[in-house]
Amino acid sequence: MTKSVAGELTGPKLPVERGCPFSPPTAYERLREQAPINKVRLTSGGEAWWVSGHEEGRAVLADGRFSSDKRKDGFPLFTLDAATLQQLRSQPPLMLGMDGAEHSSVRRAVIGEFTVKRLAALRPRIQDIVDHFIDDLVTTDHRPVDLVQALSLPVPSLVICELLGVPYTDHDFFQSRTTMMVRRTSLEDRQRAFAELRAYIDDLVTRKESEPGDDLFSRQIARQRQKGTIDHAGLVSLAFLLLTAGHETTANMISLGVVALLTHPQQLALIAADPDKTPMAVEELLRYFTIADGVTSRVTTEDVEIGGVSIKAGEGVIVSTLSANWDPAAFKDPAELDVERGARHHLAFGFGPHQCLGQNLARMELQIVFDTLFRRIPTLRLAAPAEDLPFKTDAVIYGVHELPVTW
Repeated sequence: MTKSVAGELTGPKLPVERGCPFSPPTAYERLREQAPINKVRLTSGGEAWWVSGHEEGRAVLADGRFSSDKRKDGFPLFTLDAATLQQLRSQPPLMLGMDGAEHSSVRRAVIGEFTVKRLAALRPRIQDIVDHFIDDLVTTDHRPVDLVQALSLPVPSLVICELLGVPYTDHDFFQSRTTMMVRRTSLEDRQRAFAELRAYIDDLVTRKESEPGDDLFSRQIARQRQKGTIDHAGLVSLAFLLLTAGHETTANMISLGVVALLTHPQQLALIAADPDKTPMAVEELLRYFTIADGVTSRVTTEDVEIGGVSIKAGEGVIVSTLSANWDPAAFKDPAELDVERGARHHLAFGFGPHQCLGQNLARMELQIVFDTLFRRIPTLRLAAPAEDLPFKTDAVIYGVHELPVTW
């Protein structure tokens, strides 16, 4: 790799696959050592500024001059083709792709569903759900068990279904489409999965409009009715985002967290002896894996200077939250898994106005799963070497496809 100078392209094309399941690609570390902001070429063939430093990443994500609107010229897409651009520009933007007042309005309308108080009321139900699936685990006569299918996927899927008012009987359908959408497979397959899932959600919102229940979408519809009109397309976009983001990320973090703790028994022993440390452990696991790296992409709306680097209007910027979360300037010995680190300033949930809406729900689910699983099955162990597990190197959201365990 050549030495980086601000504005000069450096190789290789990014993003690249994680070579080691427990650390970022070595190319990311080399880039960060050269400079916290580098000009790189993307696998799509485009160019962008790659932000590797933690301080610089926070600065970009908090700055309103960096737009999240994927429809804007210059926005850095890893898959850059006419069909993708047409699809993006033909659909109402998701909340993640909105800026300024438009984004604030949509976020304010739904943020009350994710307050600490409302989520605390959900804790007993989430505990019941976790207990139910672990009951099935401990009574099975068949081992090893794939923990992905037995626990990691169904827990967040059922939680998000109940919260949103989605029939859990449809979970196989939306899980399969979501999985296809985040895999780096053929463009045609991803587009088909996107279209099928969006059509399903469109129908769901239509049914909620005539048959409301006690759920998030029904409350959103009632709120809009009081104001005089229902934004059906906007509700479909919101539902699409919450359903797809509400289970895929947490499911992968459950699996990866189990792998990390089982391969670091001294760290597991700390939270087993003192469950009050589990919240800190969850933060560390989120930092350590940073499973949604690269989704924090932006395009500048005017000339900006960040970290001493001048970025011109219309240039793409990608904050590598994975690299930022392994920045030794922000996290001492970042390669060490330390459940007592207590570093909640990680960027695994993003930062600034677009910071993950459901982050506290995810934290609660992870805490309940880890505490319950290791308390009820203290002899749990991997049924295959960690390095042989099928990690999701082919997906935008990192995780494992299967997790065989026994006890």
